Amino acid sequence: MPGLGEPPVFPSLVLPDAPSFPTPILSLPSAEIPNYKPIVVPPADLRPPPGIKGKPLEGKQPNTSQPNTPKAPEVGYVTVPFINKEVPVPSQEILVTAVSTATVSVAATLTATAVFKHIVSLAKPIIKTAWTKITKKKDSSNSSSSSGQPDS
Repeated sequence: MPGLGEPPVFPSLVLPDAPSFPTPILSLPSAEIPNYKPIVVPPADLRPPPGIKGKPLEGKQPNTSQPNTPKAPEVGYVTVPFINKEVPVPSQEILVTAVSTATVSVAATLTATAVFKHIVSLAKPIIKTAWTKITKKKDSSNSSSSSGQPDS
């Protein structure tokens, strides 16, 4: 096939070679192991073990008595059998007041809920009827005003 000529030459762009960087050297991660120095806290009633005599204190006697906490007169105490600890129990007056208050509040809430539901069931048909009458009046007034001749 004569006359076709030479093949087309497409434009090209010559890019330079990418610069070479040295490979990074990453060291292995390390961690410091947490440590602490334990604090020795002696018990409140520190006494030497049996058979060992300690040094006498300088003018102070060890306090071996139990701390007396003030007890309120209106609070009774019951001793729990297995742990031999006293647990406070409120007096009868406080318990009666708390129980009566809780009973009255629950009764008032339940009564108010029942009354509100009853009022809603009675008022619903009345409100529905009034709403349909209001919407019918609006529809009739809109249709009568639009049926007349426009003002010019």
